[in-house]
Amino acid sequence: MPFVPLDYETLRLIWWLLLGVLLIGFAIADGFDLGVAALLPFVGKTDVERRQVINTIGATWEGNQVWFILAGGAIFAAWPFVYAVSFSGFYLAMFLVLAALILRPVGFKYRSKKADPAWRSRWDWALFVGGFVPALVFGVAVGNVLLGAPFRLDSDLRTFYEGSLLGLFTPFSLLTGLLSVTMLVLHGAGWLSLKLEEGPVLDRALKFGKIAALASLVLFVLGGVFVAYGDMGYRLAAEADPAGPSNPHLTGAVAATGAWLDNYAAHPWMLIAPVLGLLGPILAFLGISGRKHVLVFTGSTLANVGIIATVGLSMFPFILPSSIDPASSLTLWNASSSQGTLFIMLLVTLIFLPIVLLYTAWAYKVMFGRVTDEEVRLNPDFY
Repeated sequence: MPFVPLDYETLRLIWWLLLGVLLIGFAIADGFDLGVAALLPFVGKTDVERRQVINTIGATWEGNQVWFILAGGAIFAAWPFVYAVSFSGFYLAMFLVLAALILRPVGFKYRSKKADPAWRSRWDWALFVGGFVPALVFGVAVGNVLLGAPFRLDSDLRTFYEGSLLGLFTPFSLLTGLLSVTMLVLHGAGWLSLKLEEGPVLDRALKFGKIAALASLVLFVLGGVFVAYGDMGYRLAAEADPAGPSNPHLTGAVAATGAWLDNYAAHPWMLIAPVLGLLGPILAFLGISGRKHVLVFTGSTLANVGIIATVGLSMFPFILPSSIDPASSLTLWNASSSQGTLFIMLLVTLIFLPIVLLYTAWAYKVMFGRVTDEEVRLNPDFY
């Protein structure tokens, strides 16, 4: 193997952190797109009002989806075992998400092709599905990861998935799915508070945002109660070798009730994640009550960061535990790519990720400003 200046353990930790950054980036950037789409039929009553809502994300939604592609690519390249199990086992759920996401570009492009109100209303509801369904399924997927996926590996590392699409929808996963929806609806309301002019559309968005903030807070707390007292959680059966080879058979695990809370006792600094998950919705609620629009978006962003980070830190070092054969669970130490692959990927990331961030910042700067009723009526380039 060629010389690599970073040891295997460090590279694995870096890529675990980068995966978290990409998932949080997707939730923040594309999350408000999904939230706005889910709010569309309810905050916009007339065609002009709905066009206002659509055009708050019309200039940026395509670029925001890059984070989703980056996260999927990172899993494929850095954690091939995780990619193989999750994208094959959750195939029907992934297909459902992709089918819903396909409705977004079609809805944006075709909605205004005809002036018929019925035509436009149907596309508005298609955009709603394109926002609500992915938000729900992503949350359900996270719930199933916390519970453990029903897969096992044989002696040749072949994967056998023994679950079904309906089996993904358990009481806990539905709770996490609803938390995902409320979290992203709150984020969508936060975005609308920055992008809409004062008026009835903004008033409705903030009303739904206030409900979503309270619901996010309650559901997050209930999720914590489930984790603490429900029959979920995994621990390593033996001490893992952070620099050992990537072989899931070398690092077994056992199921243990409440094990997802172990890291907070061992590393109290990790509590910052659930604190942010609680603080974010509270700040957003206060921002809505005081019409402090920047505070609303800041709170919704912190909620995304805190809730997603809570999941990752709770599970560390697990990435995808197995509910039917805990010994087959995939962890940070037993499921990564080789040391050389992780290092080459890191070099590429250090070159291109700053470019993506700079271009994104420039694009948002250029497109900064509120969407007004007058602009929607007069600008022929608007959706």
